Amino acid sequence: MSLADSSFWLERIATLRCDTATGIAPHQPLLLLVVCDLAKEGKVETILNRNGDLAFRFSAYWTIVADRRRTRPDIRLPFYHIKTSGVWKPLDADGNLARNKDSAVSAQLDSDFLFCLNEPDFRALARRTLIAQYFLPNEKIALYELLDIETPPADIIAADAKRFIPVEESKRKRDAKFSVRVLPAYNYTCALTRYRMIAVDGTTTLDAAHIQQFKKGGSCYPTNGLALSKTSHWLFDRGFWSLDNDYKILVASHLFEESGSVANHLKPLVGTAVLLPENRAYLPDQDSLSWHREYHNFL
Repeated sequence: MSLADSSFWLERIATLRCDTATGIAPHQPLLLLVVCDLAKEGKVETILNRNGDLAFRFSAYWTIVADRRRTRPDIRLPFYHIKTSGVWKPLDADGNLARNKDSAVSAQLDSDFLFCLNEPDFRALARRTLIAQYFLPNEKIALYELLDIETPPADIIAADAKRFIPVEESKRKRDAKFSVRVLPAYNYTCALTRYRMIAVDGTTTLDAAHIQQFKKGGSCYPTNGLALSKTSHWLFDRGFWSLDNDYKILVASHLFEESGSVANHLKPLVGTAVLLPENRAYLPDQDSLSWHREYHNFL
């Protein structure tokens, strides 16, 4: 499953209709975290029952937000109202659409959502999105620990919160945000050539290059980026080179000739590793790399 296949549901997860009268209500996000756990254990099928196991797990997660929510956890609320996201339809005891939270005793999951839910990569993205988007700082840390997720840097958490929210913004503003995350992660060094350059006035010859092109559906999330010199960027965008899953260089040698200083040649770099960020939270995304290889026929 590619990121493009799951982006619809990740967008829905990132834009849940939560009550905001007294801060963002955590009911629906917590329930989805529970469902991700059940899916990991192979316990989620087309019909999800509102039973004791589901309620117990929901109550366990609720302890993390109990300090700011004085009411007792009531799983009936999110189980019914999450229907607005489209992930499932609440059903009554007769299998008909439930009319209220009290009559909703089971739910029929959307088949596409269920397919995504059973994919580990989707669950990882869903969890990170839910934690970053709907919880307070201390709650985020507790949830990362509970799920055995290494706490990401603050800017990655902020990016997680907005990654799947549709946003209209100017190209200049978007590019600036992308560059300020990608280039420092690579210490202003080209991932391909390892040439480092930043002037005392803050200018640099490097570009923050999208792995999956933005105009082709790529995100401005920092793991969809590489720090590249302008020549390396041009060659990458046109498919003269790519990366495998081990971050080793692939070169479409049959597409070009080259001469001049050997230090500038692309073909000898085949099979060598690119420079990677020291912070593993910024490693190039595998789905984006897969898109780049497929788009440019590196099969």
